[in-house]
Order: sequence, then structure tokens, then C-alpha cells
Amino acid sequence: MSGADGTYHALLEPPVLVRHFLAHPPVDDFDVAFRATLLPSGTPAFVARFDLLTTADDELRRRVSRLPLFRWWSRLLRPRTCFVGTTVSEYALLPRGADAGALVREWRTAPAARQPFLIVKDLPQESPLLDQASNAAARDVARACEREGFVLLEGQALAWVPIDFESTDDYLARLSSGRRKDIRRKLRARAELEIAEIPTGDACFAEAAVREEFYARYLEVYAQSEIHFDRLTREFFDAVLQDASSGGIVVTYRHRGELIGWNLCFVVGDALVDKYVGFRYPAAREHNLYFVSWMHNLDIALRHDLCCYVAGWTDPEIKSYLGARFTFTRHAVRPRSRLLRALLQRIAGRFESDRGRLEGSAQTTETDDDAGAAGP
Repeated sequence: MSGADGTYHALLEPPVLVRHFLAHPPVDDFDVAFRATLLPSGTPAFVARFDLLTTADDELRRRVSRLPLFRWWSRLLRPRTCFVGTTVSEYALLPRGADAGALVREWRTAPAARQPFLIVKDLPQESPLLDQASNAAARDVARACEREGFVLLEGQALAWVPIDFESTDDYLARLSSGRRKDIRRKLRARAELEIAEIPTGDACFAEAAVREEFYARYLEVYAQSEIHFDRLTREFFDAVLQDASSGGIVVTYRHRGELIGWNLCFVVGDALVDKYVGFRYPAAREHNLYFVSWMHNLDIALRHDLCCYVAGWTDPEIKSYLGARFTFTRHAVRPRSRLLRALLQRIAGRFESDRGRLEGSAQTTETDDDAGAAGP
């Protein structure tokens, strides 16, 4: 598939989502807003404080936390960082027609980039979700980053499912017998749920109380996440839910009238792109909403005759259990300090890679099938 917008390579989302991000940037856990901007080339970027150990492996985190006087100097591990990209797009957005070397030099010298760290986030690695031009642009940018002193680190795994089956029963038939049995058992919860599909921009989202309820469910998911980086704001969701132009589908899950979950997806080109969820706990777990929503989204993709379902970054192990495939990214990181650049080169392999986690989980999946799996 190709990008969603002629302005950028590697944009899977509706372009309006990026505009809402720029207008209503996220905040961190200290309620400090990110500073979002467009660089002269039109590349989106933002400045925020970033915990440098966020993606470090457990052993490195333990070793650092045990160093003398850690509690007093640990704040130094949260420097202000310029990120090239957004937190609402799956990939870094690369302006079409731009020279890779010129782009990277701009990113290095733009005012927003004059921070202790500069990170180009989520560069695709030969993504099957992108056209040849987008993958070529990402390769050229990665090479240009290396020439300019960036260190390339393994990034996250983006889950996706090709829609090459006739029905969800056909899809399940491809899984092992243990997983089929477990997932079908979990899907019995659908009988107790009222499921509806509401387009973004629907009149119901004009009511502040409705949007407030949806935002509260989002915050519950955010609170239980392992990694806290960006907390999307109420204003962002107000804008997105009321935007009829985006092609968004809000799937709601109610039990006895109570909203216990929702999922916002976008039909973009020939893909269904899954972006945001909100759950009420523990009801969402009790009704297996992770599994129910996964299968419902596959059904939406089938009904719209789409080519793939793009399921997002988080929870790679459970998505693998559900039959997803994965495509990987890299981050290009450039500390301003030459000493830190040299140190990062030495410890680059100590930062967590979803690729390694998935390879480890794949070795145990079949033996664990009969025990089932727990969703978030």
C-alpha cells in the first residue's frame, strides 16, 4: 500500500490527524505540553523531555539505578529532546521530493533541534505497508543520518494482518488448535455486549459529556501502560472525534448500557489503521475486549474489502498470539555531546528491541497454546 497523503512518504494515517497533533500536542506525566512544530521542509517535529532509559533493557536499568546518588542525578536522564516525527503517526514523515542529506542537515540545525538530544523516530525498515518510494526514502534518510553522526537503534514492531482470507472463521482456522480453542472461548463474551460503529463527526460527539466519557476510558488505558511518554489531551480527542473528514470509525462496546470500551480506527486507502482505544477496567478484561475488538476490526476490514489491518505498536506478544505479522523500525539518535555519542555507540545493543522479544515468545507460543493468553 502507499501513503495516505501526497505531502509525505510513509504516512499511513489521515493527514488531518497530524494537523490535530500540531494544534493539540500531548503532555508528559508532569502536565508539561510538548512543543510541536513544522520544520522549514514541512517535517513535523516536537520537543519534550525524554527518559533515556525508557527502552533500555532491564539489566541496564537496574545497573544505572544502583549507581551512587542516583536519586539526586537521575533527572539528568530526562533531557529535553527534539523528536523528528509525531506521536500520532506510525512512521517518521518524510517530505516527498526532498533530498535526504539536505533533510538531515536541516533537522540538525533547525532551532527546535538545538536540544541535548535529537531523535528521528520510527524510520521504517522495508515496510510491506509502504510503497517502494517511501521505503527508498527511509533508506536514504537512515544513511544520511549515519553520515551526520546519528546512531541507529532498533525500534518497535508494528503489527499488521494481511486480509487474505474470506472470513474470520477462515482466519482462525490458520492458527494452532490450542489458540483457536482459546480465542473462540474468549469470543463468547460477544453475546453479552452491544457493539456499534459510529463515524467520527457523528452528532453524539457534539455533547461534551459523551467526549468526556470517551476520554476517561482512554486515560484508564494510559494509566495501566508500562511506558508513559505522551498523554494525548482532551482537546486532541475533542477535535478528532468531531472531525467527519477523517474517515474514522469509532467502535463502541457496551455491557448493560455501560460503555466498557471503544476503539478508533481509520479507513485510509486500502487499509484499516487502528489508532486508539479506551477501556473500563476490570469490565474490559472480564469481557475479553482485546480479543473481541481484534476480531471485530478484522470483520470491518473484510466488509470494506481492504487489503490489510494495521494494528499498532503495543503488546507485540499478544498480537503475535492473535496471528499478527510484524514490520520493524529504527530510531536515529544524535546526542549533541561527542562523548555521549561515543558512549551510545558502545551500548546501542542494550536498548530493548521488539524483534528479540518476539523471537523469544515465538519459541514458546505453541507449547503455551493450551494455557491460553491474557489480554491487556
